Order: sequence, then structure tokens, then C-alpha cells
Amino acid sequence: MNTADYIKGYLEETVEIAKTLPADEIEKAVDILRRVKKDEGRLFILGVGGSAANASHAVNDFRKIGGIETYAPTDNVSELTARTNDEGWDTTFTEWLKISHIGSKDAVMVLSVGGGNENASPNIVSALKLAKDKGAGVISVVSRDGGYSKKVSDACVLIPVICDERITPHAEGFQGIVWHLLVNAL
Repeated sequence: MNTADYIKGYLEETVEIAKTLPADEIEKAVDILRRVKKDEGRLFILGVGGSAANASHAVNDFRKIGGIETYAPTDNVSELTARTNDEGWDTTFTEWLKISHIGSKDAVMVLSVGGGNENASPNIVSALKLAKDKGAGVISVVSRDGGYSKKVSDACVLIPVICDERITPHAEGFQGIVWHLLVNAL
């Protein structure tokens, strides 16, 4: 495939994804975030890999534009690596949320390509179990089948798979589109 055809195909896939995003789930996410803001709760954004970078950017937007106290545990690399070294990867987010005293006025937002399972992003799975146990709202922006995040989310924006070869770039790209939409809908 030549470059021009690749570009055209990628952009066509992007348009198709945008047309099929679940507006009802996005609306549920806005409602959760409005409640968190009204109740003066906090938003914790979880992501690993490229989604961790997106989480960091989203923290800025939810704080500065959305007016919600927001954090991403991956922004503190010293704590993240100390917890990984001392306690293991699976509990990095859970232990961080415990120290933050996550509660029912708060929400967790997962940005993830696969949504977490026993083999990939188990730290997300553990964190979501804790969040649900503490009564926090759960929002996810995920792709593939949504993984564990989709199963337990109060609002799940599932980015459809249009092309298997480009799941990750589309999922991570649409994380940005969705969180910007959410921030500006508040």
C-alpha cells in the first residue's frame, strides 16, 4: 500500500469510529463527572503505556477546564516504581487509591486499549475492584472487547475495532477525543 492510500484509509477508519461512538455512554459519563464535581469529589485517571500519557494530559484538562480535583497515579513515577519494586505491579493503583482514601464521592476513569484482564493491566482490574467496593463511579474509555473495565463500568465508551492492525492508535487517539468532549460538556 502506498502512503497516500494508507493515509486515506486511516482517516476513513477514524470517521467511521467517530460516527459509531456510543453517545448514551458518553452522556452517562458526563452525568457521573457532574456529580463528582457537585459533590466536590475527586477523579482518578488510570492508564498504562500510551494511555498513561493520555491520563496525564487528561488530568490537566479535568482540573484546569473542568474544575474537578483530578489525579493520575502514573504521574508520580517515584511512587509508581517503588510500589512496583516493593509490592508488585498488580497492586500499584490499588494501594495508591487506598492512600488517597477513595470513596463514594469520587470516580475512576480508565483509559485503556484492552480494559484489563488477568494477563494485561491487572493493576487496572485490582483498582476497579477497590473502586466498586468503595462506591466510586467508574468510567472507561476502552477498545477491543472492553475487558474487565467494560464489565464493571457505570459508563463505558467502547471504541469500536475497525481495523485489527490499528487498534492501539485508534483507541489511544479516541481517548483524547472522548476526554476532551467530556471536559467541555461539564
